[in-house]
Amino acid sequence: MAEHEKQDAVRQASGAHSAGKEDTRSKPSLPPVDKDFRYFVRIANTDLDGNKKISQALTKIKGVGFMFANMLCNFAGIDKNAKTGYLKDDQVKKIDEILNDLGKYNAPSWMLNRRKNYEDGKDYHIITGNLSFAEENDVKRMKRIRSYRGIRHGMGLPVRGQRTKSNFRKNKGKVSLGVIKRKDAKPGSV
Repeated sequence: MAEHEKQDAVRQASGAHSAGKEDTRSKPSLPPVDKDFRYFVRIANTDLDGNKKISQALTKIKGVGFMFANMLCNFAGIDKNAKTGYLKDDQVKKIDEILNDLGKYNAPSWMLNRRKNYEDGKDYHIITGNLSFAEENDVKRMKRIRSYRGIRHGMGLPVRGQRTKSNFRKNKGKVSLGVIKRKDAKPGSV
């Protein structure tokens, strides 16, 4: 008698099938969930996907691009290809600390997104909501001092010297485009 036949005979004798218990052999078992894995990791007030590589997941933070994420991983001493969900709490705190105080880690100034700040002339790297706030304030300042860029922003026109004859023609208010036929024109006249 084969081994599985013996097990079936034992089950029938014990009444496992009659008691409504299912056969667990036929069902595939799910892989055990690792207790250290987290599906979401919170860094800089942003939820990062735990299934992605850390270098890729950090780019979801506003103000952090691919190269900046690469630099963060190097400063923190974390493998760039490690999954975000397996980061330990001390590694997450280290990344947060680096993001909040880059001056302490001698980050090159060309990697920062706010060089020679208007108020104090220092180099900063701004992320998340502060970045949006700084951009809005810059545009408001340009409008207030009536610079060329500020005037273009105010009029809703392109700022960086693009041509406007053929592009940027729609969604600029109720300005009509093309030829409009007069209402008091005589029929048949051109």
